[in-house]
Amino acid sequence: MKLDGIRVLDLSLFLPGPHLTQLMADHGAEVIKVEPPAGEPTREIGLKKNGFSVWFRNTHRGKKSLCLNLKEPADKELLLRLVDDADVFVEGFRPGAMARLGLDYATLAQRNPRLVYCSISAYGQTGPKRLKPAHDLSIQADSGTVFLNEGADGKPAMPAMPVADMAASLMGLSGVLMALLRREKTGQGDYLDISMQDSLVAWLPNALGPVFAEGRSPDVKQERSWGGNAMYQIYETRDQQFLTLGGSEIKFAENLFNLLGEPEWLAVCKQPPGSQQDAIEFLRSRFLQKDLSEWQSILDGIDVCWSPVRKLDQALEEEHLQQRGMVFEDAVGNRHLGNPIQFHNEPAVLNTKLPRPGEHNQEYADSPLIVE
Repeated sequence: MKLDGIRVLDLSLFLPGPHLTQLMADHGAEVIKVEPPAGEPTREIGLKKNGFSVWFRNTHRGKKSLCLNLKEPADKELLLRLVDDADVFVEGFRPGAMARLGLDYATLAQRNPRLVYCSISAYGQTGPKRLKPAHDLSIQADSGTVFLNEGADGKPAMPAMPVADMAASLMGLSGVLMALLRREKTGQGDYLDISMQDSLVAWLPNALGPVFAEGRSPDVKQERSWGGNAMYQIYETRDQQFLTLGGSEIKFAENLFNLLGEPEWLAVCKQPPGSQQDAIEFLRSRFLQKDLSEWQSILDGIDVCWSPVRKLDQALEEEHLQQRGMVFEDAVGNRHLGNPIQFHNEPAVLNTKLPRPGEHNQEYADSPLIVE
């Protein structure tokens, strides 16, 4: 597999770092999860099945577990021995915490110059907010994306997805792999300062037209992506279900309005997003005339971007995701998310075994010192 022979020390908790390192484990890396004495918090968060939480099961498969108190000299020495032969070190503590423990990049790079060290924090290692505590919701609020998630009542709504966490995970993974690739040429590792806020803001190119072009915040419901375009909209059906139109290209609008026998509405869809898009009200009334199943039969016959609004359990049970390997069941009935990085050669091999807290302490305590 792509990452065979890569050893990762993962000191991170919750979602961004553990998700990053699980993707690496699925592709062959040896990931050693270094847990505090109380264990990874997500072991106890949310619903459990067969002794493990679903959250932990989908961020820690195939990893090994060390439970270490890094304020204890013997535990710290064990970690340092592992650093000497590690390729990647991931941590997610507040800036300064690793330095106080003597585990910062400058210190560890003296022992192992080839080490790729990735710090994931809320606001990054520099700047006036670097020590401010925050999880995903606070980062989204502080970065403008909760504002963009405007509800029907015009007030900000709770975001459904932890996009700041996941953006940081994927930016971190990209950076780690870049650094490993560069190390092949230089022999030198590197330090990555991954900010959840930076990572989230980097996902906003499609939202920044009003900000960068006109110096104003968007009027959310009038913008193309959030309700200002008839062909990029949520519509209710007669049976109180919902569907989406998700492609504003004119070819899709032409196909839809020709099907509905109302081609004159095509001209409206050629207008910019906003109040002039009164085809929205027309489509609202039309979609209310039939049940979702009827619309599915009709819309599946034309080339138009549309999808039903599925409940989460319905979405994850669909055959397409099963065939793609993105949802699967192990031998004892636990369901798992697959790995989305799907190579033709050397695909991921998902080891669904989960470590008990500190299960591998003795294994690594007994391992020989690395001799260069």
